Amino acid sequence: MLPSPTDAKSRFDAKRRETGLKCKLRRMTLPQTESANSDADASATQASWQTRVRSAETHSLDGTRIYYETVGDGPETLLLANGLGGRLHAWAPLLEALHERYRLLTWDYRGLFESDSPPSHRSLAITRHVEDAVAILDAEGVERAVLCGWSMGVQVSLDVAAMHPSRVRGLVLLNGTYGHVFSTGFQPFFTVPGIPKLLHLAVQRLRDEPRTPKVLRALARFSEPLTLLAFGLTAGRRSFSLAPTLRQYNEDVLGESFDHFMHLFQELDAHSVYHVLPEITAPALIVSGALDLLTPARQSREMAKRLPHAQRLALLRASHFALLERPETVVPAVERFLRELD
Repeated sequence: MLPSPTDAKSRFDAKRRETGLKCKLRRMTLPQTESANSDADASATQASWQTRVRSAETHSLDGTRIYYETVGDGPETLLLANGLGGRLHAWAPLLEALHERYRLLTWDYRGLFESDSPPSHRSLAITRHVEDAVAILDAEGVERAVLCGWSMGVQVSLDVAAMHPSRVRGLVLLNGTYGHVFSTGFQPFFTVPGIPKLLHLAVQRLRDEPRTPKVLRALARFSEPLTLLAFGLTAGRRSFSLAPTLRQYNEDVLGESFDHFMHLFQELDAHSVYHVLPEITAPALIVSGALDLLTPARQSREMAKRLPHAQRLALLRASHFALLERPETVVPAVERFLRELD
């Protein structure tokens, strides 16, 4: 009989503590902008913010230990809510542009990577991640922050703004939706009846098959050239510089946290803040990509209509990874939005 994923993760956490392994960011080569013309320039660009990464941990309302990282020491704070499976390195374009002027915080979602796993899968619900975000702000002594969410992080950020409006100065929402992701995922123009149930079934089958991570790792290696060619449609010459980020992502999500990763997909579908969007008064910048199949642009249009103080940046040549594909457009838009908040 195979041990439960929760038991496996607990043993992994215990082994890590016994061996004295410290929580730290995995070092990797980060995607560079097209202006990085030499290895020396690339190293200097990385060092400008990587040397300022600090790791810490806190405990959420239910006692779950949450690992988080801080970059920069600016007077204003941005709380970066990751996409599902994303980590600090995925925010490289924003970190490079903002770390001298802002303090940027991000965290590993509960059940993933360096954060602990809650005792029940139901404790992976989005409302629990809201509690984790507030716990991090409290631990850092931050009264109000700009929340910047990507994909899953959009749902987390919107729910923080709905439940704790006094803690939110503004919202930057990248390639996400307000909830019920299986009702729109891979359905760019309209919802197809029956798709949500089929996606739940597929996720459950993948989660329950013990060989899934190994098979997906092999598939990811085999398909990497095709994936990077596809990125060429949106990122242009920058596409092949995204290879390290792609490999890091696959290594992270197909490791010890895979079971919780799959459960979180289902929690994203169970969650929605659609009905409270008109009550969220924080200024918002919404970024969407016309080629985004995971969270189609029609979701961003709907959010922009329902949020009282929203502006929208719609990119024709971008997918679900607009920040990495089009940093020359997305980063200046975020900077303008932040200046407007001041």
